[in-house]
Amino acid sequence: MFGVTSSLRSVASAAARRNVVSRNFHFTPAALEKLNVEGLASRVNLEGQNVLMRVDLNVPLSKEDDVTVTDDTRLRAIVPTAKFLLDKGANVILCSHFGRPKGEIIETGKNGRLNPVVPHLKDLLGVDVKKVNDCMGEEVESAAADLTKGDVLLLENTRFYKGETKNDPELAAGLGKLANYFVMDAFGTAHRAHSSTAGVADHMELSAAGYLLDKELKYLKGAVDNPNRPLCAIVGGAKVSTKIPVIESLIDKCDTILLGGGMIFTFYKALGYDIGKSLIEEDMVELATKLMAQAEEKGVKLVLPPDVVLADAFDNDANTAIASCKDISGDWMGLDIGPETLDLFAAEIEKCNTIVFNGPMGVFEMPNYAKGTVTVAELLAKATQERGATTIVGGGDSVAAVNQAGLGDKVSHISTGGGASLELLEGKTLPGVAALTDV
Repeated sequence: MFGVTSSLRSVASAAARRNVVSRNFHFTPAALEKLNVEGLASRVNLEGQNVLMRVDLNVPLSKEDDVTVTDDTRLRAIVPTAKFLLDKGANVILCSHFGRPKGEIIETGKNGRLNPVVPHLKDLLGVDVKKVNDCMGEEVESAAADLTKGDVLLLENTRFYKGETKNDPELAAGLGKLANYFVMDAFGTAHRAHSSTAGVADHMELSAAGYLLDKELKYLKGAVDNPNRPLCAIVGGAKVSTKIPVIESLIDKCDTILLGGGMIFTFYKALGYDIGKSLIEEDMVELATKLMAQAEEKGVKLVLPPDVVLADAFDNDANTAIASCKDISGDWMGLDIGPETLDLFAAEIEKCNTIVFNGPMGVFEMPNYAKGTVTVAELLAKATQERGATTIVGGGDSVAAVNQAGLGDKVSHISTGGGASLELLEGKTLPGVAALTDV
């Protein structure tokens, strides 16, 4: 068996209402130190009050007509919080980005408008959804002032304003004029200090986390900071450089770390193995060595794949072979983890009660190199369904792989934030969370 374990002698020697919180926690949930939406409703009477709700409506559209929504997952995710506020008699003002308008201005721009999501929101919320063609200014303020009780108003894409991503105080103040209360429910942008995610909170009487954000924080922080041990992290992806802070943080918290994806070849190189034409970050080799030593020093089991699936070209139809990690050479490149690795990973996962999965094990977009990622997803689903393990999937690629395998409802939690979930796992403070009212 190869892994850091062998090469370095153990380098590691009302739930129905909020369907987003439908499973029991199998760990001690993180105590949310920020106000949540229910806490907001307990502090103030929301009837007739305007509540600005930052959501993520950045859904994909059909390439054929650029209007038809092809995946409404993000739209459905806002429903529990929005309906809770509407049931309290509040007027909900929805605020979101929608792609990146390419140099277009809000007065005349055609691309990036939020119009396509309006019919879906009407169906999901069961109420009429009014839309304005801007997100601040006199016309928008007038529309907000005309809301009565239980109305929904959708603002235009905030990123028509270049200052949005720079936390422009003018845009934040403009949004702040529309409501007295703010609810942040866009976890996927919570790691960004933007006008609509952080700056706007300075202009509100109270700011709270919605159900979606609340759940993400409880799962990701609770599972890592207060896990039901043993805690295992499965970390994949193409590059070590993008996962360094995560791996360093997880070494301080995990019992076992399983590595996969293109990053493993940088670790192989650090161990002196030939990697053929596999992906390599030469400037990260020394750091990989340090990470392995760090894991060994802290008694964390850091496991590298003992075998890989090789190909003679970066192509789904290339010639393939399975080889030991010590037998890679020539023009061969590794594009997935091998069968021995999957058996080893299965044994390690079976020992753990909390498992975090971030990053694919191979080039899963190509069917011939997807087995590693899909099998790991199946192992997580099995751990959850058969023995109640807490399993958390984060990161866009690994989430996509789990959903493609039809296992999205078989794991404990699928994170809606790629960068946000990574930064939370790293132990960073998210600007969109820090801006909320303290409990």
